[in-house]
Formats: sequence, structure tokens, C-alpha cells
Amino acid sequence: MKKFARSFLVGAVIIIFLSANASLAALEPDSVKSVWAKLAKTAGIDPSAPIAVVDQKEPNAWVSFSLNKYSITVTKGMLELLDSEDELAGVLAHEIGHIKLNHYSRTVTRSILWGLLFRKVGSSSGIDPLDIGYALAESGFSREQEVEADDYGIELAARAGYDPWGLVRALEKMKEAGYETSPSGFNSHPPTDRRLIHVRNKAAEVSTRY
Repeated sequence: MKKFARSFLVGAVIIIFLSANASLAALEPDSVKSVWAKLAKTAGIDPSAPIAVVDQKEPNAWVSFSLNKYSITVTKGMLELLDSEDELAGVLAHEIGHIKLNHYSRTVTRSILWGLLFRKVGSSSGIDPLDIGYALAESGFSREQEVEADDYGIELAARAGYDPWGLVRALEKMKEAGYETSPSGFNSHPPTDRRLIHVRNKAAEVSTRY
């Protein structure tokens, strides 16, 4: 009986260990397609837009928009950073926010959410932050548009059945990994800490309605 109990305990520990690690595993590329389709259907846009997952270690996601057609790109680094489809939904719903709120005023391809505006803390990328700021000022969305896309994305994710805190956790993971927006006039995105305060408040408000 003691031997059976000991074996049972060991087996239970192994199952718990495997389950914990499974929950922390990287998201599969197929998750992008399924999450996007669900969000797009809820938002009333084309759920069959082309989707690509590219082999890039930096966590990034963006929409390419041209002639009223768009495609979605997510890096493997993003899928490795996030732990759940709720977090991925928060990121993708932000992207949809830019589309639905008509933030594209001309034919462009922009790195919407992460890209160059997040500078790896302590990295020696060799990229002049002034050059980054100039590029963002020329082609990026404004801070007001980013806030609008955050708000829309959190609402959309909740309407589609995802946790409205997904974007919050995604931004927190970005910061923990060393990617954040500095409080500079050159950055089109709000500084990370200020942005987190806003999205936490928004997620808390949306949570009371879904």
C-alpha cells in the first residue's frame, strides 16, 4: 500500500509538472489564424486575410495595408513570449483597432505595436534612437491613435470571448523581457508605464461588463 501511494504521488507530481510546463509553452502558429478569425468576425472585417509567422526573435506584430486589403504578420518571438491566446488576442485586437478606427490614412506598411519603438534594454543594436524617432514621427501612428487602438482592442477581445486583461499581460511581458517605450517626444507610443496604467484601468472597466 505504501509503495502504491508513493508511486501515485510521484505520478501526480509528474502530471502537475508537465501541465505547468505545457501552460508556459510557446503558442503555435495556428493560434494566430484561429484567434484572428474569431476577432475579425466579431469586428466585422475579413477573417481570411493572409497571415504570416516569420522567424524573427524580437517579439513583434504588424498589419500591412494596401488598397483596402491587409495582411497580418507575427514573429515567432512574439509567440514564444506570450503564454495564452488571451494575450495574443489582446495584441491582434489592437491591430484591428487601427483598421476599424481608420488610422490608415495612406498606403503603408507599418510596424504597429512593437517593432522599433521597443528598444531592448542594454542591447547594442547600433541603431540611433533619433533615427528611430524620426521614422516613427514620419510614418507611425500618433500616441492618441495608439490609446484609441488599445481601448478598442480591449473591448473587442472581451466581445469575442477573450479575457480583457490579455493586452495588459502582453505589455507586462514585453516590459519584463526588456522591451519598453521610453518617455521621449520621438516615440509615437505612450511610455510603457503610463500605457500600462491606462490599459489596466480600461481592462478593469471592461471586466465589469463581460
